[in-house]
This record gives sequence, structure tokens and C-alpha cells, in this order.
Amino acid sequence: MAKIKPFEGIRYTTEKVDKLSDLLCPPYDIISASEQDMYYKKSEHNIIRIEFGKEYFEDDENDNKYTRASRYMTDWIEQNVLLRDKKPSIYIYQQQFHSDGRLLTRTGFIALTKLEDLSKGVVLAHENTLSKPKTDRMNLMESCQANISQIYVLYEDSSKTLSKILFDYMSQNMPEVDVEGLHGIIERLWVVSEESILDEIVSCIADKKLFIADGHHRYETALNYRKKAMEKNNSHTGSEPYNYTMMLLVDMNDTGLLILPTYRALNELKDFNTQDFLIKAKEEFYVENHTLSGATIEKRATEIRKLLDDKGAGAFVLYDAVTTQCTTLKIKDFSSMEKVFPSKHVSYRNLDVCILHKLLLERLLGIGEEQLASQQYLTYTHDISEGLKWVEAGECQMLFFMSATSVKQVRDVSLAGEKMPQKSTYFFPKPPTGLVLNKF
Repeated sequence: MAKIKPFEGIRYTTEKVDKLSDLLCPPYDIISASEQDMYYKKSEHNIIRIEFGKEYFEDDENDNKYTRASRYMTDWIEQNVLLRDKKPSIYIYQQQFHSDGRLLTRTGFIALTKLEDLSKGVVLAHENTLSKPKTDRMNLMESCQANISQIYVLYEDSSKTLSKILFDYMSQNMPEVDVEGLHGIIERLWVVSEESILDEIVSCIADKKLFIADGHHRYETALNYRKKAMEKNNSHTGSEPYNYTMMLLVDMNDTGLLILPTYRALNELKDFNTQDFLIKAKEEFYVENHTLSGATIEKRATEIRKLLDDKGAGAFVLYDAVTTQCTTLKIKDFSSMEKVFPSKHVSYRNLDVCILHKLLLERLLGIGEEQLASQQYLTYTHDISEGLKWVEAGECQMLFFMSATSVKQVRDVSLAGEKMPQKSTYFFPKPPTGLVLNKF
């Protein structure tokens, strides 16, 4: 099954540079232009310059964001801003954060994982990928000859054997990194180089399947990179560095594992009428109007969250900008999805996001897969309060709130070989880029 190994990670030497919290940035795919500029200003050594460098009008094939990323990495290593660890290690990694008033802690570990074709069923995906992000990540990987950020994967440890190994080590050793990172999240890192413990961790993961939580584009890029390297290497053995990629592995039963829902805001729909829409929706949904009584955005957000919890699976809350009307829509019969997706596995058909996309957005609003892929008519938020503000300020016509996809659903869809629609999962918090890098 899964094969992992320790590696000599490359990390910032904080005695040489600014405080570590000023050197990290989020994964490339959630960084806006304004945030990119902010991270550039935080420090001349912020990892943003490698992970997601700026583009300039005068860029050419010899001087562009990828060649600059490579130069930054080379220069920072030569200047000891970045330093390779002396011993092969596995890095226990913990994030502590707040969500809905709760303090949560998520624990995993960072290791190199042998690349396996998705068809083998060792590494499982739940999301389709797009060509543009894969081209971008390939260019960066080829320029830097490195994994800059970790692919985030889940595994099942029902016996808690591996968890015990990790927590025993943490209880007996101080973390080498313990800082407040992005957005107030506490980042902790333990560097494990004792061979006996490394052997235990490697052995425990050997019978596991790995479920990609975040990083589908990076995983497929790593596969493509390996393929190109194999074609150039007549002496390929399977043990070369390009056969492995850097991953963060987390137990899917970890109490700090959190998936946020992604709400759909709609705009620029011509001739839309809320009442006409709801009349049509009644064919397949129970439709019920509600009055939000909260005096503040936060209190109204709490009411919507409670409506979703009370209604359960297959339920949505529609908030309309014209009437500021709050309406719940609850599917009457899940077999409706079997009729439109007869060849799809039940785990796919029963996803709230699939029900929303097919029965409401496509059938009633005419927003099909092509428009969804191009994000035509749609914008997204993970914050109910932000969504309410958009609607009440007239920045969108209406917004569909929905419950989050569960970890079990990710597992079941992945095992069934299905792919979820875009924006089905948002694992939170994202592991920041810059704690550990892997140079080939």
C-alpha cells in the first residue's frame, strides 16, 4: 500500500532572518493579488517569492516568476536563510485554531510518499483537475527541482497505533517550531530523526490508503514530473527522488479535522423571479419560508446555521436579495438523483453539492457544468456572515447556504472512484507554505 520515508527537509533558519511568522504564506491557489502583495511586503525572504511569485510585463523565457523562484531558492540556501536538516526526518506537525468558538487542534506528520498512479487505488482522489494550475505547478517544480508545499492527505488509523506513536513523542519532546502563524493559527513542528521511531511510523502507514484532501493538482503534477524524468533516465530504478513527493498525512478521525462548507452566491441572472423559482422547486423539494429575527449579521448567521442543522442532509437555505427572504429547500426523495445520475455511485448522488448543482442550479436556473467550471454567475464564500452581507448590500442576487461535505463522504466518494464537483470541500485551516521544503 502506501510507502513513506523520512527526508532531509529544508527549513528557515530564523536566527538568520525575520521571525518565522513573517516568512510563511498560504498555498498558491487561495492567494489573491492583494494578499500576494501583502506577503511580498512582510519580508524580503517570505516564501511567496517561490510559491507564488509576481509576474511582470517584461517577463520572458529567461526571466519570469519560475526562474526567479529558482534563483531565490538557490540564493537563500547559499546564504543559509534556508538550511537542509542534517538527518533524514519525519516532521510531526500540529495546528491549533478557533472555529465557531471552539479551540481545535489537528495533528499529522510530513514525510515523503512514493508516487502511485491513481488507478492503483493506493492514493485516491475526489476532485477533478484543470490543466492551467497543473502547468503552473509543473513549471515551478521543474525550475526549483523541489516540492514547495505539502499535498494534504488523509488515512484511517482505527487502532490509534500511529496516533499513539506521534502523541508519545510530542509529550516527551519540545517542538522545534512553536509560533503564531497566519490568521492567529498556532503552528508547531517536531523534527523526528530517531531511527526506531521513524521505522515505526513507516511501518504503521504501510497498509493504509491515502485520500487526497487538498492538492489534487500538485499530486497529478508530481506524477507527470515523474513520467518525464523516467523517460529521460535509462537506468530508472524507482528509488530516485522524483518517485516521491512531500505530503502532510492526517488521521481522518482526528478531532481537529475540519471541512468548511462552500456557499454559492449567484449574480447576473436575467429575469430571475424568486417566487417563480420556488414554485418550480416545490416539485422535488419541501419549501418553507422563515423570518430571520436576529438584529445583527452574526445572529442571523447563527439562525441560518441552525436551520441547516435542523433540516439535515439534502437541505439548503436560500437568501434572496430582493425580498431578503429566507427559505429552506429540503429534497423530498433522494431517488430523484438516481434518475439524473443512474450510472453514478450512491455516495456521489447523495452529496448536497450534487443535489444543488443538478436539481436547482442546472434544472431550474440553467447553470450547467460549463458555467460552473468557469465560475460564470457564481462566487463563493465559506462565511455565512459574509454571504449575508453580500445579499443585503445588493452585491449578489441570492445565496445558497448548505452543510459541509463530511470526511466520510470524501472517503466514500474516493473509494467509489467518483469525482466531486468543484468547490465541494474546503479543508481548514490550510497548511502554510514555508515550514518544510523538499529539494530533489
